[in-house]
Amino acid sequence: MSDFVITAPTAPSVAVAGSAARFPVRRVFCVGRNYAAHAREMGSDPSREPPFFFTKPADAVVPAEGAVPYPPMTQDLHHEVELVVALGAGGANVAVEDALSLVWGYGVGLDLTRRDLQAVAKDAGRPWDMAKGFDASAPCSALRPASETGHPAAGRIWLEVNGQVKQQGDLNEMIWPVADVISYLSRFVTLAAGDLIYSGTPSGVGALQPGDRVRGGVDGVATFELEIAPR
Repeated sequence: MSDFVITAPTAPSVAVAGSAARFPVRRVFCVGRNYAAHAREMGSDPSREPPFFFTKPADAVVPAEGAVPYPPMTQDLHHEVELVVALGAGGANVAVEDALSLVWGYGVGLDLTRRDLQAVAKDAGRPWDMAKGFDASAPCSALRPASETGHPAAGRIWLEVNGQVKQQGDLNEMIWPVADVISYLSRFVTLAAGDLIYSGTPSGVGALQPGDRVRGGVDGVATFELEIAPR
């Protein structure tokens, strides 16, 4: 057993629906522009170019419930609802036909984005880290095992703000389905149990304000409800 010079931080984890056990979070990978309509609204060509990825810190994952803080240093916080894929096994150079065997389960999350900071970073050719990887930037519902949900390839993904539908699409609109995403990502990094993949968002992303009530879900997987806390 190792001795540490400071108190070791608590390992991030996500609730598991119907269980007192929790899912430990190792890393968080996010897929950019994985729905054609969203790619268009962000000013990109939605052709099936290779997927690209960015990361968030593991401790950016918080429960998608209760109050989630409005972050500092932004005036333009955006919601992006996503199917979350939780890996129970890993590997490198995983074949597409083997990729779903790595999946432990699924949930629904938000990729919260400081859009104004992202725009500045894009214009300056700088990294997106402070636009995407801030505290509490990855709210996530409780996870459900794939033995309960199956491996959803179709189904409504949606988000409401204050009772109004803002995002709505279908998982079958993903440019790169989950198996393809896992396989392609495993060419760059050796995936491992505990990794989460936020698999992309449909069109309709937009701004959130303090006090907004946010509900979202993926049919057959999970739903969540939270409030954006005052500054």
